[in-house]
Amino acid sequence: MSIRAPTEIQTACIPPLLQGEYIADCIGNAKTGSGKTVAFALPILQKLSVDPYGIFALILTPTRELAFQISEQFAVLGSSLDLRTAVIVGGMDMIAQAIELGNRPHVVVATPGRIVDHLRSSSGEWDLSRVKFLVLDEADRLLTSTFAPELAYLFEAIPKERQTCLFTATWTPSIEALADAPPKPGKQKPFVHRMVDKVETVETLKQHYILVPSHVRESYLYWLLCNPPESVVHLRRPPPEPVKYHKKAGKFSKAAKKPHKKASADEEDELPQPPPTIIFCARPWTAAYLTNLLKTLNIRSTALHSRLTQRERLSSLGLFRSSVVPVLVSTDVGARGLDIADVAMVVNWDMPGEPEEYTHRVGRTARAGRGGVAVSFVTERDEERILKIEERIKTKISEMQLPEEKVLEKFNVVSTAKRLANMELNDSDFGKREEIHRIKSSKRKADVAES
Repeated sequence: MSIRAPTEIQTACIPPLLQGEYIADCIGNAKTGSGKTVAFALPILQKLSVDPYGIFALILTPTRELAFQISEQFAVLGSSLDLRTAVIVGGMDMIAQAIELGNRPHVVVATPGRIVDHLRSSSGEWDLSRVKFLVLDEADRLLTSTFAPELAYLFEAIPKERQTCLFTATWTPSIEALADAPPKPGKQKPFVHRMVDKVETVETLKQHYILVPSHVRESYLYWLLCNPPESVVHLRRPPPEPVKYHKKAGKFSKAAKKPHKKASADEEDELPQPPPTIIFCARPWTAAYLTNLLKTLNIRSTALHSRLTQRERLSSLGLFRSSVVPVLVSTDVGARGLDIADVAMVVNWDMPGEPEEYTHRVGRTARAGRGGVAVSFVTERDEERILKIEERIKTKISEMQLPEEKVLEKFNVVSTAKRLANMELNDSDFGKREEIHRIKSSKRKADVAES
C-alpha cells in the first residue's frame, strides 16, 4: 500500500487503540483521503494476531461500495495472517452470505440493514457474541435517523466489553455529543482526535462554481469535459489496450492491431476524453440520464446509483478505476470513502442537500497530497446552498467563467443528445426499477415501524 510514514490520524489513533484490554474507545476526525481506514485496521489486525478466532471485528459503513473497499484493504494488510473477511451488504445473495458468516470470518464489513437481516433470520449457526471491535466508518452518516433502528438492534447483539471506534471526515452535533458524554461504568472516556484545522477540504483542492441557468447546464457540462482546467489536462488517460488470451501459450498478450485503414471523418474528429472525473447528481434518474447523454455525445461514461444491481455497480467502479471509461456519473452512494487515487475532477451537477455532503463529494479528488479540481454548477435555485457550504468549509469558492459563446456553439448538438438520452431512458426498464425500489422502501419502513 506504499505506506512510508503515518498520517496525522494514524499517529494519533493507533497507539490509544493498541493500549488497554478492550476498554479504550476512539473518535477520529480527519480530512478525506488521510488514511482513516489504516488507522483502525492496523490495531484490529495487531490484536487479532494474538488470538485469532471467529468474528473478531464488525465494521459498519453506510454504502456498499465502501464496504467492499474496506474489505480489500483488510485483505492486503492482513495477508500474512491468513485473514478471512466477509462483506455483508444488500443486493447480494443472502444464502451465500449466510454461508460466509457460518464460516466465522475474522472481520465482517457490513451495511447495518443487511447484517441485521441476517441476525434476525439466523438459527444460531453464528452470532456476534465474541466481537471485540466495533467500527463505525463515516460515523456522521451512520449516526442519523436513517440507521438508528438497525444500530440499536446491533448494540444489543454485540458484547458491552468491546472497543468502539468512530471515524468521520465531518464533525457533526451527534459526534460532538458522543465525544462529550460521560463514560459508562467500567469504561474510559473515549480518546478523541479532532482536526485542529477546521477547514474540511484539503489545500491541494481547487474549488470553483459556475453560475448557469438550469436549462443549459448540459451545454456547460459538455464544454467543461471537453476543455478541462489546465491544472488537470495532463491527467487524461488513454483506455487500456485490449488483450487476447492465447490458448497454446497459456497467457494473455496485447491484441494484434488491425491493418491500417484510412481514417473516417468521425475518427479524425474523435473527441478528446476528459481526465478521470466523477459527476455527482441528486437522483438515480438524473445519473442514468446524464450517462446516456454523455455516451450520445461520445464521452465514455458509466453510472453508479441505487437502481443498479450490485454487480452492475461494482462493474461501473471497475470500469472507472481501470480507465476504460473516464467519467463516473454517481449519486451520493459514491461520495463516501471511495479511494480512487487519480480522480482529477469532481463536478457537482446537483448541489448537495446538506453542506457536509459537499465535503465528502469533493473529497474523491485531491487525495493523499495530490491535486484536484471541484466544479459546482450553481443554478437559480442554489445560491443559498453555496453560501452555506462556504460557511461550513471555512473556504471561499471562486467563480469559474466559461466562454459563453463557445459553450453555446454546440447547443444544437447537445439539445439533440438530450432528446435521445430521454427517449432511451423512457424506452428502458428504468421506470420498473424505480417502482420496485419504492415497493421495497415502503416494506422496509413498515418492518422497522413494527419492530
